Order: sequence, then structure tokens, then C-alpha cells
Amino acid sequence: MTTRAELTEKIIAHKTFTGVKWTDVAKEVGQSKEWVTAALVGQLSMTREQVEKAGNALGLKFSDEEMALLMMVPYRGSIPTQVPADPLIYRLYEVVAVYGTTMKALIEEEFGDGIMSAIDFTMDISRTEDPKGDRVKVILDGKFLPYKMY
Repeated sequence: MTTRAELTEKIIAHKTFTGVKWTDVAKEVGQSKEWVTAALVGQLSMTREQVEKAGNALGLKFSDEEMALLMMVPYRGSIPTQVPADPLIYRLYEVVAVYGTTMKALIEEEFGDGIMSAIDFTMDISRTEDPKGDRVKVILDGKFLPYKMY
């Protein structure tokens, strides 16, 4: 029995070996590179058709078991440690640790008491050239969900 973590490692290893880009897989699947990457690393579920298209783009033939794993609703937030050791992921945590209360205060001032949805949500990651060194631009776009009184 293959685990979801093992399947993720297989996908990433194959992608690395073949040089296929997430953007190429996303074009074949017909979704954003951010959504397809999240699905293939185990954070979102795909339809059978999306799995087949992703497999074609990657040059992988998924077994029925692997297809089922990619179609299952995942356990989200599956970083193996409470504070991630990976430097890039840790820096994203650092952004929230330093600026989270600021983001919260500004969102609540603009919208009121509520949250930004990670369900009705889009993300865009791009590169911006800068003479001092290229910049990573991350746009998080989530629907505002107010807390209800009852």
C-alpha cells in the first residue's frame, strides 16, 4: 500500500528528474500552477480527469491506487513539525509571526470581525525583477467570511 507522502515523493522525484515544470502540468490540467502544485503535493483533491491529465503532463502512469490517493480529500496542513524546519516555509511562518497581528488588525478594520477564507481562495506566485535582486511576489486572495451572531 502506497502512502500519500510516498506518492508525493514519487511525483516530485519524477518531476525533478524529467525537468517538467509545474506551469506545464497546470496548462495540461487546466488550473493554476498554484492549485495544481498544491494538489500534487497532497493538499487538495483532484478529479479523475485532472489526475489523468497531470499524469500525462508529468509522463507518469498512475496506478488505480495512486489515482485514488490523488482524488481523496486530504488531511490538510500536513507539515510534519509544528514549526517547519524547511527555510523557505519557515520564512513564510516568520512573515505571519511578525506581521500576522498587523494583517489581522487591518483586515478587521476594513471588513469587521471575521476571517479570510482559504476555501474560497486564490493564490498567485510570480517573480519580479529588481536591480537589488529578484523579488518573490505572493498574492493571497480569499473571500471575507464574517463571524455570525446567534
